Amino acid sequence: MTPALGTLAFYSNFDDFNTWKNALQAQLPSLEVVHSSAIDRPQDIHYAMVWKPPEGFFQQMPNLRLIINLGAGVDSLVGRRDLPQNVPITRITDPQMSRMMAGYVLFAVLRHAREIPFFEQAQRLGEWAYRHPRAPGETTVAVLGLGQLGATAAHELQRQGFRTLGWSRSPAHIEGVGCFAGMEALDAVISQADIVVLMLPLTPQTNKLFDRERLERMRPGAAFVNVARGALVDQAALTDLLRSGHIGAATLDVFEREPLVAGDPLWSMPNVLITPHLASVAIPSSSARQIAANILRVAAGESPDNMIDPTRGY
Repeated sequence: MTPALGTLAFYSNFDDFNTWKNALQAQLPSLEVVHSSAIDRPQDIHYAMVWKPPEGFFQQMPNLRLIINLGAGVDSLVGRRDLPQNVPITRITDPQMSRMMAGYVLFAVLRHAREIPFFEQAQRLGEWAYRHPRAPGETTVAVLGLGQLGATAAHELQRQGFRTLGWSRSPAHIEGVGCFAGMEALDAVISQADIVVLMLPLTPQTNKLFDRERLERMRPGAAFVNVARGALVDQAALTDLLRSGHIGAATLDVFEREPLVAGDPLWSMPNVLITPHLASVAIPSSSARQIAANILRVAAGESPDNMIDPTRGY
């Protein structure tokens, strides 16, 4: 019989508490799971599973032993003043999240490569407007960011026959993908691409990495896909370049402010597809196994898997 493991506090304004509670307790029946709004004894909290918790959230938990981020991106947990020292932070690396992200990226790339926005506009105008499709190998796609999600997406794109380039800050190797590393190579990769897919983590070094100058280095008429973080991009510059046609089209899942404010010009642009930050989300039924394994490791005095380095931001 598994001994009592203590209490896990849950905080998210985007995820269903009961779904996660049931998934976790199916793996660890002795784990008490409470919503952050119902914490009676903060000193009993040993684990916290969170997505974008408010400032000061962790200060009330003196015996915290593990922080679990409800997703792959951990920028909301970096640089906080309320993080307890020496408490490990883990991200979810569920293979189902990688598949979900790769599926979204493939959809976005196919949509641009097959010029579907052009046909959508022709349909609205009632026009039979033919454009001959290109072979996948005639389209170059650059995937920027080759972590677990980016590497899976890049692998899937090359499997579909696209000429796929990958870029990351440190060297990577993906079969069939031309991989480049280091800031000195970034602009050369961007300038070759018909479609740029942004999958980098948000860190102090990548914040506004895609300013106007870098966006202007994209090939004229190229498409831009952002499934990473809105703060990586100068949104006003992106909007201007989409309006001018220098960037031909965009698929945007993330924005500087979320939700994207009503009346923002991106909403009404015919060459822009907007989705509400859903390219990849944690799935309770599969992610709970990884989380449960980490809780058991910490309870046994071991280090958890999938730890992030707060000093690096990922």
